[in-house]
Amino acid sequence: MAGVVTAGVGGNVAVLAGQCDGRQRRRRSSSSCKASMSLVPATKFGGAVGLRTKENGGRAWRRELNSSAVLGVRAEIRTEEASADSVAMAIPQTQQAWVYQAYGEKEVMSIGEVAVPELNPDQVLIKVCAAALNPVDSKRRGGKFQATDSDLPIVPGYDCSGIVVKVGSEVSKFKVGDEVYGDTSEFCLNGPKQYGTLAQYTAAEEKLLAKKPQSLTFAEAASLPLALQTAYQGWQKAGIKEGHKVMVLGGAGGVGTLAIQLAKQVFKASSVAATASTGKVDLLKSLGADVVVDYTKQKLEEWPEKYDVVYDTVGKGEGTKVVKPDGGLVVITGPVEPPGFRYVIVSKGSDLEELNPYFETGSMQAVLDPQGLFPFTKVVEAFGYLETGRAFGKVVISPIE
Repeated sequence: MAGVVTAGVGGNVAVLAGQCDGRQRRRRSSSSCKASMSLVPATKFGGAVGLRTKENGGRAWRRELNSSAVLGVRAEIRTEEASADSVAMAIPQTQQAWVYQAYGEKEVMSIGEVAVPELNPDQVLIKVCAAALNPVDSKRRGGKFQATDSDLPIVPGYDCSGIVVKVGSEVSKFKVGDEVYGDTSEFCLNGPKQYGTLAQYTAAEEKLLAKKPQSLTFAEAASLPLALQTAYQGWQKAGIKEGHKVMVLGGAGGVGTLAIQLAKQVFKASSVAATASTGKVDLLKSLGADVVVDYTKQKLEEWPEKYDVVYDTVGKGEGTKVVKPDGGLVVITGPVEPPGFRYVIVSKGSDLEELNPYFETGSMQAVLDPQGLFPFTKVVEAFGYLETGRAFGKVVISPIE
């Protein structure tokens, strides 16, 4: 099903066609890429509004898929411009979502029908096109921080990208039809949203969101928010400065791949080192790492270089072996020893807005695991893959229709 949202127009629904299919695709044109709209009768299935698309004047969408070893599947599409600004969206009352009623392993999750969330005045309702998985999802489901969690049952998921289908009365930054992305829980450990992003619809405060870069697919955009802001804010709090020599421990993960690029492109570090296993060395160099330490062959305590700032995404307490005595050490998991400090993200749409130009120009890239694009029906399998610890970059659920 290619349609993504419905807009009530008399007895019909207007369908934003082809926009939320979740396939990896690159837009060659720099112009705004909007979905074509067509009117078709509404149908019912599974308690929600069914969507059917109609070709615009007989012109079908054209996709040319090309494989990419690092960033997954890319595609070129012919885009058609249309405006949904003046169309009032018709929202179903129920939706399909992944839910767990009790804490436990990935098998406690099941797909079912839940209510579409009601909006607070400062929120927008998003038709989710893609959602990313994060290690914190697994920790949350396992009950690691249930004392500060929201009430069960829980729809998991922090990151998403999609299309705004409804806006609250106090929203000023977004309008219906906007393509957005973000981490929808302001604090990931303290009171994260009960109804997350592994659903057809989700609600989020406008301050947590940003416009999706037009150069990115929905799947690529969904991969970014939590990991990107974790890397960005962590570097800031660790005191990184232009000209610093820095190291990223665990450079191949979701946070690590972005931390490397941020250090090089945004913070202008003079040298960026990272650790990885043998098979990922060249991939990290392609992201901007000047030096990659193969941890299967080299012990960090024997590494001769010391760094101004170290970003530890692994959590084995090895950052102290490579940081200068007066340096900065940010740790996002595992034990912390001086001069290290632990950091937990605060979601901010303003961070995404600041970093959007780097993705629009191509100086930074979203990194998706080549095997890590899973359909909405395979969320349990996707978590199984994520939890092996072997993913490169991010694991994403796409398409969500």
